[in-house]
Amino acid sequence: MKPLDTGDPLRLGPYRLLGVLGEGGMGKVYIGQDAAGTVAAVKVLRPELAADTHLASRFIREAGTARAVTGTGVAAVLAAQTEGQHPWIATEFLAGPTLDQAVEAHGPFDEAAVRALAASLARTLADIHAAGLIHRDLKPPNIVLTSSGPRIIDFGIARPEHGLTLTTTGQIPVTPGYGAPEQVLGHRVAPPADLFSLGAVLVYAASGRRAFEGGHIAAVQYAVVHDAPDTSRVPAPLRPLIEPLLAKDPAARPAPADVAAAFAPPRGADRAWRRGPIAQEVAEREATVRELTTLTAAPEAGTPVSRRRMVLGLAAGGAVLAAGGGAAALWWPRERQPAPTTDLFAFPPAVATPTAHALNADDGDYIVGGQPKALWGPLDVLADDTPAPLPVRDVIVFGAVDGGIAAHNVVDGKRRWAARDIKATGRYLSLSDRLLAAVDAAGTLRTFVPSTGEPRWTADARAELLLAADDTAVYVLTKDHQLRAIGRSDARIRWTAPLDAPFRTTLTPPGVVAHGRLVLGTNDGNVLAVDTADGRRTWDLRHQSDDFVRPTCHGNTVYLNGLSMTARRITDGKELWTVRRRSLMNEPGMKWSPVTATDDALYATCQAYLDSKSTYPNKWSPKDGSKVFQILGASNISTPVVLQGQGLWTIEGDGFYEVNAVGATDGRGVWTYKLPRADRQWLVADGNRVFALNGRSLYALPVF
Repeated sequence: MKPLDTGDPLRLGPYRLLGVLGEGGMGKVYIGQDAAGTVAAVKVLRPELAADTHLASRFIREAGTARAVTGTGVAAVLAAQTEGQHPWIATEFLAGPTLDQAVEAHGPFDEAAVRALAASLARTLADIHAAGLIHRDLKPPNIVLTSSGPRIIDFGIARPEHGLTLTTTGQIPVTPGYGAPEQVLGHRVAPPADLFSLGAVLVYAASGRRAFEGGHIAAVQYAVVHDAPDTSRVPAPLRPLIEPLLAKDPAARPAPADVAAAFAPPRGADRAWRRGPIAQEVAEREATVRELTTLTAAPEAGTPVSRRRMVLGLAAGGAVLAAGGGAAALWWPRERQPAPTTDLFAFPPAVATPTAHALNADDGDYIVGGQPKALWGPLDVLADDTPAPLPVRDVIVFGAVDGGIAAHNVVDGKRRWAARDIKATGRYLSLSDRLLAAVDAAGTLRTFVPSTGEPRWTADARAELLLAADDTAVYVLTKDHQLRAIGRSDARIRWTAPLDAPFRTTLTPPGVVAHGRLVLGTNDGNVLAVDTADGRRTWDLRHQSDDFVRPTCHGNTVYLNGLSMTARRITDGKELWTVRRRSLMNEPGMKWSPVTATDDALYATCQAYLDSKSTYPNKWSPKDGSKVFQILGASNISTPVVLQGQGLWTIEGDGFYEVNAVGATDGRGVWTYKLPRADRQWLVADGNRVFALNGRSLYALPVF
């Protein structure tokens, strides 16, 4: 995205234009907002082309075809003006990655997600065909993943069933590898052509590779017409569902309704775009758009970053438009773009996470029950008082043995950068993986580009500890023991709130933030929840533990460890369930470790003996806290279970110093990595790597 330039209109119809999303040979696409606050992608035909009858008719037809489809799987056309000097179409703005960007950034979809994707796209194609249209250009860049599901965009070459593809001289009427054989051959096409494209899309989503490859366009088009698709990397259960879509004979391809029924996604399969890394990406982009439009719509709320600065920030972050007649999708490419040094609030993009190879016993990568070779380490680089190491895409950040904080490459463990004037014990936080927040001895909140260490904005927050962050603010404990929120968009203090006596000197990071609540534990067993809008207390829980409490949040539930494992509604603290245990010797007062939570499972350790520092964790049901199975890998009582790859990971430091890897489906041991004796341990994981802290040493271990 870039700011409006000289000659750009300030308003089109009801839309005030905020910036330029992208442009091409036919026109520009702007981001606009109407008086009601609705954000739209406004596509405008270039004035010099408006007089071209051929192009003007194509533009008008694009508006009409997009409007003709009313299903939820396309972006709605909000308004259009097809006459005058500036013909324009306003469509729903979609802040989400396109399918190709999602696969490139996060890898192929799993089977359940592919089923959900297929069923959703098939239903949308049914809506398109019911309107008497054929899309003709279904491909990954024309599919946007939003929080409500996949959307098909770009009706630029969509035509009624009785028409031929409209192109200008020299243009290829289909995207190589995705257009059907009949399109490649220039024959009249019907709805089955879109089903062939759907099959090619699903091969890519399931495998990360195209169904038809070639050294040049002609070779790809030849393969589409004459060769069998390459589905070798598609999961076996999906192949018989996808391959009929790629039949050379249009009559042999199933209808959209039959596709939706055949793929039959399991319940919850759409969590691929509602939870996890794709959902996080969507949320980040939605937050950025909210900040841009809020700054424009509500200048009286203070003096935050100007609209031009925010637009420049988006430009520096590499905002790119994937747009057609159907919608605009805002996404940031993974390559790092240099930000202007004059604008410290420019949003740098989050770089890609380099994913390590997952070991496979069938390929001889490891022996069950053995010890794998570390990816790198041990590196004696950790300060004695470092907080838990923090993976941020391509680096891992920690308190450095030579002072301050340091970031090392996750691939080889080599140092990338260091900031020796940072107080590591003040903690550090990832801000949507785009910035790293830390605090110095003076209490200044400072931010850095994680991959390079490039300084960005600072805030005089008088901060002692960083507690948590969400997409709008960083929450800190001040040097005079108050809570404070600092806005991420402008580095201004949003609010400061006093703390009651039991919490003033005992709060222990990290906290969790969700649904307008910041939940914090203390080092003496209490819990405090405050409203993120103003810092006022909303609920608390006393005597949850006789030691520290480390809250965990999933959805709208916060899970608390201590003398029990309890699930509470995060908004008001209402108890949903609580589980208490006695030891094997029937001793009361057993301790629970911090909880690791997923959609369908909880993982936590309950002490077996009062004098034991480690024991075996269990998998628990999030519905009622009932036990599912025991995990056969001992864990420190203070350390959460870590999930990565196909395994669960624990670390033990009570007599047996080791990292244990167990199967996620059954809890059975897979391998053990022995460690030297040390006085503290911790585990974190990302990108198919498990990072182990053991005393002053840091290790990167493989996963399976």
